[in-house]
Amino acid sequence: MSIKIIKFFDKFLGNILCSILGNFTSSNSKILPPKNILIIQLWGVGESILTLPGISLFQEKYPTSKLTILTTNRNSDVYPKKFNQKILKLNPFSILSFIVNNLKHFDTVIDMEEYLNISAIISFFVGRQRIGYSHNSRSKLYTNKILYNSNQHTSKTFSDLFSPFQIKSNFNSLEPLEFSKKDKFHIDSILKNLKSKSIIGIAPGAAESAKSRMWPLDYYTSLTNQLLKQPNRIIIFVGTKEESDLINKILKKVNQKNKTINLAGKITLKEFFYLAKKFNLFIGNDAGAMHVSAAQGTKTIGLFGPNLPTRFSPFGQNNISIYKGEVCKYSPCINVHKGQVPDCLYSKTSKSYQKCMKNITVKDVLVNIP
Repeated sequence: MSIKIIKFFDKFLGNILCSILGNFTSSNSKILPPKNILIIQLWGVGESILTLPGISLFQEKYPTSKLTILTTNRNSDVYPKKFNQKILKLNPFSILSFIVNNLKHFDTVIDMEEYLNISAIISFFVGRQRIGYSHNSRSKLYTNKILYNSNQHTSKTFSDLFSPFQIKSNFNSLEPLEFSKKDKFHIDSILKNLKSKSIIGIAPGAAESAKSRMWPLDYYTSLTNQLLKQPNRIIIFVGTKEESDLINKILKKVNQKNKTINLAGKITLKEFFYLAKKFNLFIGNDAGAMHVSAAQGTKTIGLFGPNLPTRFSPFGQNNISIYKGEVCKYSPCINVHKGQVPDCLYSKTSKSYQKCMKNITVKDVLVNIP
């Protein structure tokens, strides 16, 4: 199912179901012992990465708890093998099957989705105790409600869901992402002749839900040409298979193509987890690849306009967020917790289309690179 169809049904049918089921839910400030726990996170790779610090703190405090992650195929690689995983397809049959097979199976469900109704509905049927955010009709299905703090980093806001268990968000970095020896071997074979080079990773794409987060391709072309003036540099472009074409548009205007590699669609997500560790620097839009780089401890520069770095910056010391969205009266137009993930609110034919991203200059990026 397309994202638009999923969101349409989730918004309208989901609100109705939440209002009905909410009549059968009562609040409960008393927390059950954390024995059999389900954590739900269904959407993006980037947000899944941001759930890990809170989960790690919980597991550290309650090592004997049985922890299960309900996620989707696209996000499953983010979660370590030590976690039991249930893979959910976002279609009615898969959702109903999971509910029927797990009716009140879990002592506690922690719903880490910020807006989707379906995650709250699943929580209602499979968990005796449900913890989720206190906004929208979905909150009627939770026994314990947590305020969504949109004025802090989202990794902290996810971690707040564990506060009923007396867990504080006292972390300063993301959790490293796992990869296998096979993943490492493949990437090392690609990089075998680049050991003396300074490798810069660039991800010019963004998820299909909000393409307006992308810095203009011509800006990436100009940045690439400027970066490659340094003789020891190599630039590796990364992204999905669908983003390979837009990277090729950048490369058509690059002067030293022999110093670039386009790996979009050619490596797996877990292989990218290892590759990100090999970058000396990563530059990208507000998207999943940026969070991968930050999690792997690589110096990361994130470019922001429709969204705020306060919420989604590349988390960690020495990382940099460039935001110049103050020129746009709509910024931030992306508010995930409100279900607001539009394309630019200016028409695509308008000169103001993506004005917040266009306001970031190549010089703004270059001054942050040693």
